[in-house]
Amino acid sequence: MSDSDVKSTPLAAKHIELGARMVPFSGWNMPVQYTGILDEHKAVREACGIFDISHMGQFTVSGPNAAAWLNSMLTNDINKLDIGQGQYSIMLNEQAGVIDDLILYRMEPETFFVVVNASRIDEDFAWLSAHKPADVTLENHSDEYVGLAVQGPLCGAIFAKVIPGVELPPRNGIARITVDGADLIVCRTGYTGEDGFEFFCPAAEGVKWFEAFLSAGAKPCGLGARDSLRLEMCYPLNGSDLAPDKTPLEAGLGFFCALDTEFIGSGILREQKASGLTQRLAAIEYTGKGAPPRAHYKVHLPGGEAIGELTSGVLSPSLMTGIALAYLPAAHAKVGTELEIDVRGKKFPALVVKKPFYKKG
Repeated sequence: MSDSDVKSTPLAAKHIELGARMVPFSGWNMPVQYTGILDEHKAVREACGIFDISHMGQFTVSGPNAAAWLNSMLTNDINKLDIGQGQYSIMLNEQAGVIDDLILYRMEPETFFVVVNASRIDEDFAWLSAHKPADVTLENHSDEYVGLAVQGPLCGAIFAKVIPGVELPPRNGIARITVDGADLIVCRTGYTGEDGFEFFCPAAEGVKWFEAFLSAGAKPCGLGARDSLRLEMCYPLNGSDLAPDKTPLEAGLGFFCALDTEFIGSGILREQKASGLTQRLAAIEYTGKGAPPRAHYKVHLPGGEAIGELTSGVLSPSLMTGIALAYLPAAHAKVGTELEIDVRGKKFPALVVKKPFYKKG
């Protein structure tokens, strides 16, 4: 992809004005950090940070059979959703590999708002369009919104300053609100392990709302802190920890797969569960000091052969040690298994640990 192909969100000029270091990510020019990853990570854990998520995609699905059709395309059971509720779900290929993980919200009995990953917008839309029945309407509104993720224990107080007199929706809920004639969508979800919400507004008003949340006390945060925050919680990143040749069961996401329903890939998942997994996505933590772990570093048995490679890795700002994820043979993915991480020829001792890495309190 050439520089001319890289897109910018409506907030790009504001990020640069605030001193952000910009990097290409999933085809977008995005802020990786402002004051520093440690500082921004701490702000989200202790106060409140704000992330530009305008690069992510937003679809609407509607029609008399929208729910039944989506249930055939996604792993979670949409029938569990009341109006105003959302759920994490996964879209699979015919081999039960992951196309995308997403959040789906029920706006009306047969109207849904779907938030998908930036790098998968076109692929997701094409896949869904190819399987869509005539009585279901699928629309891509990704270019119409600016998305903001406001995350941290003070998010509720900051929301009250910016939009007084309006209640945040409950956890995993969604609400449409109108402020000064603008239609807004607020979702009570997040990717950090902290209380938070996603805020979608018309693209032309994005800078105004971003500045309003900054003025209310939210700290601007970049992709670096977003990555360290989500990895401390063992939230997977599509394209790294999730892939078309890995199933959600192997990724540890069986809780989000309603195997008593029929969807693309469900039969393979049932067979895989019955026969037992041969590999699992394991959480790995250094047992001492070491160079920060990164994706693609090899994972070895102590003094022995390589048995996998890291899919994600970072120096945890909360734990101040290296943490990572890797697909390992099931026999070596058990909690307590001793490992070594090869960092440019030097091996650092590590251990398979229980998920997540970070636990509040």
